Amino acid sequence: MRARHIDHVNLRIPEDGADDARAFYGERLGFGIEDALYAAGEKPFFDVRLSATAVIHCWPTDEFEPPTATNYDHVAVVVEESADEIEAELDAADVEVEKTLDSPLGATGEAGAVYVRDPFGYRVELKTRV
Repeated sequence: MRARHIDHVNLRIPEDGADDARAFYGERLGFGIEDALYAAGEKPFFDVRLSATAVIHCWPTDEFEPPTATNYDHVAVVVEESADEIEAELDAADVEVEKTLDSPLGATGEAGAVYVRDPFGYRVELKTRV
C-alpha cells in the first residue's frame, strides 16, 4: 500500500460547539468552512477546508470529551506564511500562541511552527513551508 497524504482528521466537538468551531477555524484562522450539507441535516459534521485535498471534520456530539495529553497531542497544518506572519495574524485575531518552535521535524523536514489551542482544547500546529 502506498499512502499519498492525509485526507482528513475527524475531531469530535461539543454538541453546541459548531458556532465556536466556525469562528475559530473560519474567522480567526482564516480557513474555509463547508457546512451546507451539515446545515441541511444531510451529514452529522461539517468541514474546515485546509487545501484542495485535506479537511478537518468537526463533528458536534454529546459524546465529546476534551482531549488530554494521554490521547491527543496535535494536528499539524502547513501554511504559506512565515512564523512571524503567523504570529502577527494570530495576534490580530486575538488568538493566544501557546508556543513557537524554530524547526520541529515534520513530514517534509524542519520548519518553524506556531502552536495554538482551539476552543475545545485541541492543539493545532501551524507549520511554515520547508
